[in-house]
Amino acid sequence: MGKNKTAIVTGASSGIGKGICAVLAREGYDLSTVYRSNDDGIRELEQIVTVNHGRRLHVMKGDLSDPGFAESYADTAIRALGQVHLLVNNAGAGYAKKLLELEPDEMMRFIKIDFVAPMILMKLVARQMLERGIQGSIVNITSTRAERAYPHDSVYGGMKAGLRRASESIAIELAMHGIRVNNVAPGATELERVSDEYYGKLGRKIPLRRVGKPKDIGEAVLWLASDAASYITGTSLKVDGGLILPGMPEAEDETTKYYDWKPIR
Repeated sequence: MGKNKTAIVTGASSGIGKGICAVLAREGYDLSTVYRSNDDGIRELEQIVTVNHGRRLHVMKGDLSDPGFAESYADTAIRALGQVHLLVNNAGAGYAKKLLELEPDEMMRFIKIDFVAPMILMKLVARQMLERGIQGSIVNITSTRAERAYPHDSVYGGMKAGLRRASESIAIELAMHGIRVNNVAPGATELERVSDEYYGKLGRKIPLRRVGKPKDIGEAVLWLASDAASYITGTSLKVDGGLILPGMPEAEDETTKYYDWKPIR
């Protein structure tokens, strides 16, 4: 399906990004990724991509909150791979914090990583697709938080919603060139740093009765990038086990803890 093709997947040293790379490498993609600090995770990724699946992996270390670095990475990755058929904007940052406690520098860092960097990468990768006549694919990893509002999630959720909306406009711009732009919106997905007990409890609250795995997101990305999805652009595919359908709280005390507030006089 992806034989002899190439892909950039940002933030693949752990979690969803690593799962996406594992699936793409399995299907024959050579890969490039960028990461900030998780050297151990990159070594594990190299094992998966180069040893397990025999594909090439280009890696660059740096901080995507720096727009200049985002541009440099895109240029370097394109040269390293020769050409890019698929861009997956996966890298993201953010944490739950009340608006009244957010500092401007925190806001700007998250905005640059979650929105500005993906826009820069889309611009530069799409440009090389146009120059080389590649009818490629761009997939942005957004979140179900782009559709469902949570307290303390204004910046991360807001930027994911912004990226989703921006992708729709970009999909229209690039459609005439045969370049497709879509989003995959994960719900609760396993990460290495959280306990099995937590995921077991959370999974029982999800309609399909389990938490998502990084491979689930990878399979969705692979399908959207494939010829099987050649008539799909500008869409957002939820991969969440039905999580946000019932509108139920994910944490046991979620219905009360977010409304524990006092009015400002």
